[in-house]
Amino acid sequence: MDGPSGGCPPPATAAPSRAKLPLGIVFSTALFCGEGAAAAVLCLSYGHSDDRFWLALTIFFVLCPSVLVQLTLIFVHRDLSRDRPLVLLMHLLQLGPIIRCIEALVVYCWSGKEEEPYVTITRKRRLRKGYEVEMEQEVGHSVRRLATHRNAFKRMAVIQAFLGSTPQLTLQLYISILEKYVPAARAVLMGICLVSVTYGALVCNILAIQVKYDDYKVQLRPLAFLCIVLWRSLEISTRVAVLVLFSTVFKHWIIPIALANLLVVFFLPWVQFWRSGTRLPDNIEKNFSRVGTVVVLCAFTLLYASINMFCWSAVQLKLADRDLIDKSQNWGRLAVYYVARLAENTALVILWYFFKTDVYENICTPLLVVQLLLGYCLGIYFMLLFFQYLHPCRQLFRHNVADFLHCVCCHRHTPGTPLRLQAPYEPGVRHSIV
Repeated sequence: MDGPSGGCPPPATAAPSRAKLPLGIVFSTALFCGEGAAAAVLCLSYGHSDDRFWLALTIFFVLCPSVLVQLTLIFVHRDLSRDRPLVLLMHLLQLGPIIRCIEALVVYCWSGKEEEPYVTITRKRRLRKGYEVEMEQEVGHSVRRLATHRNAFKRMAVIQAFLGSTPQLTLQLYISILEKYVPAARAVLMGICLVSVTYGALVCNILAIQVKYDDYKVQLRPLAFLCIVLWRSLEISTRVAVLVLFSTVFKHWIIPIALANLLVVFFLPWVQFWRSGTRLPDNIEKNFSRVGTVVVLCAFTLLYASINMFCWSAVQLKLADRDLIDKSQNWGRLAVYYVARLAENTALVILWYFFKTDVYENICTPLLVVQLLLGYCLGIYFMLLFFQYLHPCRQLFRHNVADFLHCVCCHRHTPGTPLRLQAPYEPGVRHSIV
């Protein structure tokens, strides 16, 4: 393949891949344990003050995602068909991530100490200064086992973030506003939840890039990592704050609004699937019946809807596809989502401003409204900055953000010049979002 200024360097020979320290696994386990410990301390406080309703909700938002996390780890590692009673016992005790983290660290410590035969050879392509360089790597048993652990913990981080940390953060912020007091235990729990949901959104972005550009070696630069963290933290924190403020005034209206947000996004992929007339994908799990496949897809769609209630999911579901993901870069959907979400946030916070109670008499409410809206707009700015300049595969975009904005603002289409890259002769390891 010819690059912009000459021939592409020849592909490198296959080299043995080295195991990398599983920092993501350790960090996910630390968040899981920290959130559980902080919630336990806070539950003791609610028990002493006889706040049974808040106690029940706090326990529910800890146990429900924890059970789903255990099932996810068992599903990815396929432990039901293996004789591992100690691991299954740890999962029953809701301590599965700890034993999995210890396993991953043991595998990493033993890797490289003795020569092991490689399992397979993977081919990936990397973009370097406009060139496409093909890379081959020998994947050994240790690297493959660590890759399985990483895939499991990435899915665990997303489930923990959006089915546990986000509802928990919303609940504790609501209680704090009503009580006009934030004890230390609740502040710690809210801080851990915010870190967890930001990390979960970051993992969503990484998984989306890996699935869409499966044949390329993707690596985020530090500046891109920082940009995503700023984008996601601003987007999620302002969204949660708007929903909590609205719910303190309109307690009965927040439930239908939340259900509408959840159900619309939940049923949209299924409506598109039924209209397409295709069959259900049969690669979810070979031992699953059709009912089991539908249950897994419904759970996955519920997670997808929960993510989109608080932030952009970074992917679009396509249940008829083998990987369940629409791999096209659709700027229109991205624009519609953020315009609709900004309009909804604006309407909710303005309604709260005009119908607020005396609870907020010591707060400058006009300044708070401006801060929330500017915070969400600033999150959108960092999102545009990432896609325009910092996306690791931006050279593969047929149109970038500037092209889309130019088309919308000037009502004419100016296509960009795509980098003409050939498809790889032999695809590498495929990433599945499930």
